[in-house]
Amino acid sequence: MSQENIINREEALQKIKELAEGINYCFFCTDLKQPPFESTPMSVQEVDDQGNIWFLASKESDKYKNINQDKQVQLYFSDPSSIEYLALYGSAEAVDDQQRIDKYWNKFVEGWFEKGREDPNIILFKIVPEKAHYWDTKHHKLVSYAVTLINAIGGDLGDQGREGDILV
Repeated sequence: MSQENIINREEALQKIKELAEGINYCFFCTDLKQPPFESTPMSVQEVDDQGNIWFLASKESDKYKNINQDKQVQLYFSDPSSIEYLALYGSAEAVDDQQRIDKYWNKFVEGWFEKGREDPNIILFKIVPEKAHYWDTKHHKLVSYAVTLINAIGGDLGDQGREGDILV
């Protein structure tokens, strides 16, 4: 797997958007100073043009309490079916924006908030990426496993995918 560093801001934001929205679900980790980290699976609502990643959450959640104490978060995205992964570190901000809540509202979200989109406990998390690392492959999973096996026994099939640091 070849290593590349993406330092152009536009390329960095595009790669984050492509992976985060494509994979959609992540482990959202808070309370990073106190292992084990508080980890919750969450769904990305949007990666905006500035690269901020948006989530819907509840003011009654541990995430909300943790972010009010320490804004640093870690997001882990994983799509084993396409062998794409993204680990992202950044800072979180709790945002109360009814227009965005309305924009992101859907049947899935409705199941979490019985009072509907006007529920006073709905809050948005805006994650500002600071650093990220990604892995993706060029080929189908079966081919990637075969390449890994061949490389492990001493063969070399060259560049079969990419990984790299994303400097935001």
